[in-house]
Amino acid sequence: MTYGGSIVLIVIGAILRFAISYSPTYVNLRLVGLILMIAGIIGLIISLVWMFGRRRRTVTTTSAAAPQTEVYEERRYTEPPL
Repeated sequence: MTYGGSIVLIVIGAILRFAISYSPTYVNLRLVGLILMIAGIIGLIISLVWMFGRRRRTVTTTSAAAPQTEVYEERRYTEPPL
């Protein structure tokens, strides 16, 4: 889930939880709103952890001839190799 999807879930859940006064017979809209907000918060946390889990750094070295830019990307794999 991306940031946008997580924020949409939080917003829809907040609308169902706090702004809707209609109460159907068989569906508790306040509980559905709470569940959507919790799912959105969990999705936002997971996407932030995933984003900060990847590291990328740029090293620039300068010399008399021409400046060179080297990019090192560090990847962390959570699954064991087959």
